Amino acid sequence: MPLLALFPLDLVLFPGIPLPLHIFEPRYKEMITECLSEKVPFGIVRAQESAVSEIGCSAEILDVVKRYPDGRMDIVTAGRRRFELVQLNQERAFLRGEVMFFDDEPSASSTSQESKARELHSEMMSLLGGDAELAARDDAPLSFRLASSLPTDLDFKQTLLGMRSEAERIALLVEYFEAVIPKLKQNAIARKKASGNGHVR
Repeated sequence: MPLLALFPLDLVLFPGIPLPLHIFEPRYKEMITECLSEKVPFGIVRAQESAVSEIGCSAEILDVVKRYPDGRMDIVTAGRRRFELVQLNQERAFLRGEVMFFDDEPSASSTSQESKARELHSEMMSLLGGDAELAARDDAPLSFRLASSLPTDLDFKQTLLGMRSEAERIALLVEYFEAVIPKLKQNAIARKKASGNGHVR
């Protein structure tokens, strides 16, 4: 089983989603230089206290935007394929892992569910003052495009990453939006009251 270089980060990368990175640690400068010369991807896994998540996503290096004199780099990557981490290898300065790649099982979410998920996503992003535009490749599954723009909640994103059904991911996203949006609306009302001395204008 080939070893995949691993980059533990405090984030969850989804297939088809772009991710710019600033590479500055010596071990990761070594890792990225190697990936570039061999034209191979590396894996991004969520870092958790003293461990890493078992499910990650490979990242393809699309461009080296800038190289600094001290070897640091600004690169643009994009998520490609999900994998399950079978075994960690710590023989090098950076982590590597034996991984098993996996794809979705055949399933199709209904158009109505997808529309509902899009609408709720737009509503939530407007409440948060964020951009509802989906910055991702069109061939990326809709669930990943919607989830990638959500603020924080890495546990939820990690759950979605490991699910092997687009229909189930869309259904879970709809549930998530329906649970979170009312709370965001309550917070917005509370903020208005606070700024208006208790009166909602």
